[in-house]
Amino acid sequence: MSKHETITFNNGNIIAGPCQHESLIQSFEIAKECQRVCNKYDYDYYFKSSFDKANRTSEDGIRGLGLRTTLLDFKEIKKELNKNPYPEVKILTDVHTPKQIDQIMDWFCDVVDVLQIPAFLCRQTDLIHHACSTNKIVNIKKGQFLAPWDVKGILSKTKEAEEVWITERGTSFGYNNLVVDFTGIDWMLKNLDVPIVLDCTHSVQKPGGKGTSSGGNRDFVPAISRAGSAVGVENFFIEVHADPDNAPSDGANMVRLEDFERIVCDIKRCNYTGNYSYEGTGLYDES
Repeated sequence: MSKHETITFNNGNIIAGPCQHESLIQSFEIAKECQRVCNKYDYDYYFKSSFDKANRTSEDGIRGLGLRTTLLDFKEIKKELNKNPYPEVKILTDVHTPKQIDQIMDWFCDVVDVLQIPAFLCRQTDLIHHACSTNKIVNIKKGQFLAPWDVKGILSKTKEAEEVWITERGTSFGYNNLVVDFTGIDWMLKNLDVPIVLDCTHSVQKPGGKGTSSGGNRDFVPAISRAGSAVGVENFFIEVHADPDNAPSDGANMVRLEDFERIVCDIKRCNYTGNYSYEGTGLYDES
């Protein structure tokens, strides 16, 4: 009889990349390193970046390179990275209108694997229906203004979807501040029959905290990611950048690329899935 508890690790997905696509070379280098790390720690890797940051704090916010230019670059990234002896890299990007979904499906259906609905659009019925009518995975960011159980209303609109994920990205706590409610995450893990993703970087954002842009504090990302893994989250969303302090958007909460491996390693080390055997430990023995 073993004197040590047995732990089964369930590896999930890591979604990682820069907030917005800035150039082919930059996104390729970030994706290449993230692919290497995820393969090392046995996570499926989804590269993410945005072609248009439509939800900006002010008119002066930089929005991105646009759909066609960005997705042509994504096509090249996917082709090059899938030459490596690693599992296939998949691509996630966010959409804001049904027209964008149609353009992706018509022009770049073989490039994009996951359509993401931004948090502020998570209750937009027509947009959700349109995304779910495709053959793509649909990742819906949970709005900062929603209770965990309100997600059931969102899921009622996704019956057509091939697969749906729900991403927790923090909850509004007063002005210009977010908190992560791990009791809410635990509730979703136990009560929603869809994969739950923890967005570790937007969760430390300070929305509008700089007046004309959002602030944040990337120093809290490692702790939030470890805590999420310990609660039982298996899928993580982490924005990374080689030089986040000079990024055009969300730089304050993006992780430095050089720190990405340490965070993923800690996620793996803290993994809890509930598959514990207490045999031989003396705990919970029937008397």
